[in-house]
Amino acid sequence: MKPIPCAALVLLLLATDTVPTASGQCLAENDNVQHTKADSSQSRNRLYKGESIFTLKLLEAINTATPTENVFFSPYSLYHVLLLMYFGAKTTTEKLLRTGLELHWTNDKPVVWQAYNIGKKSLATRFSNDKDIQFTSVDKLFFGKNIPVEECMEDKFFDEIEKLDYENEPEAQRVYINNWVENVTHGEIKDLLIPGSITRNTKLAVANAAYFKGTWQTKFKPEETKKEIFYISNERQEFVDMMHVQGTFNHAANEKLACHILELPYHGQEESSRVSMYVFLPPAEPNALEKLLARLTASPDILSEVIGEGISRQVDVKMPKFSIEKTVEMKPVLERMGMGNLFDTSADYSGFSKQAKIEFDEVIQKSKITVNEEGSTAASSTIAFSFRSSRPADPAMFHCNHPFVFIIYDYSTQAVLFNGVHRQPE
Repeated sequence: MKPIPCAALVLLLLATDTVPTASGQCLAENDNVQHTKADSSQSRNRLYKGESIFTLKLLEAINTATPTENVFFSPYSLYHVLLLMYFGAKTTTEKLLRTGLELHWTNDKPVVWQAYNIGKKSLATRFSNDKDIQFTSVDKLFFGKNIPVEECMEDKFFDEIEKLDYENEPEAQRVYINNWVENVTHGEIKDLLIPGSITRNTKLAVANAAYFKGTWQTKFKPEETKKEIFYISNERQEFVDMMHVQGTFNHAANEKLACHILELPYHGQEESSRVSMYVFLPPAEPNALEKLLARLTASPDILSEVIGEGISRQVDVKMPKFSIEKTVEMKPVLERMGMGNLFDTSADYSGFSKQAKIEFDEVIQKSKITVNEEGSTAASSTIAFSFRSSRPADPAMFHCNHPFVFIIYDYSTQAVLFNGVHRQPE
């Protein structure tokens, strides 16, 4: 059985008429300011920190919009699309994105671009020869062929920019973008754009496609997967395929979140740059999941506090096999996060082009994950135990038979690649 991947795509579409706008440099008055290696490394860490805070705010907004459904999305993917928008934004729109993306640590856009560029190059080499784990993230600026893109933007985003003929062949360009998505995500995300979503008026599509595939470091045993009850609520229960394994895992009981936390590492990568699934399991009681989500999203530093805090010990783990596929309209989610003005006609994206008035119309993310005995991602319930005494002889119990929260976390970038809430079987 092969590990099942998860993939996500965020796509922003826009359609505008061409009108003159004010001139200016792409990123700053002097785009070519060079920074030391230490400065660039510090900037990259600050960028990752901002992404972590953005992740929790996004989780709160999406969960508020879908309070009774399973949730799965890629904060990493959406953050990268908004970051591309930030590079093309000016005036109050630039300030709005700086605030929304937690970039308040600098007013120097070239510094952010350097951090982005370093991260992109590091990602390209880091997983290139790893047979056990794959993570790919590709950004694209699909401009209309007739859009006069600023020369400095073409220089700085040479790898991201591609010109498409929306005006004469809009349907062919829709198919082309869908095929690009399908290719980057290894066939996991298909037919993202429906017929008619690309028109002759489309001027730009900003996209990120992200693909992850991992094998558990400690695999579940297929012969031990059995039908067991998953307690959706006090009133609702369903039988699910419950996986089982007993092994050594990092395990914690966090008082601030009032939940148990289990780290399920994926095989491959060095210890300091490993990728793991973290499962946050609240008590099996009414409204426990909602209370956990409220605590998670109330503190911007909570992830940095809880990641890596567990004690390595023997744990008896049960978690359901599951698959989640979601398409999320991100525009109302971003409006809920205070970023609705990004879609106003007055929004300023003149950094992309002096001559084309660019307005964003729509934000879509489609994400998919499947969890099985071999790999990928999932999480499940708890039975009470203590972590404050010496390691006991018997294994702790981490049985995910009721709703839980999970993330796929990359230690190297300190970023949440994918985020989900598993409330019920689909």
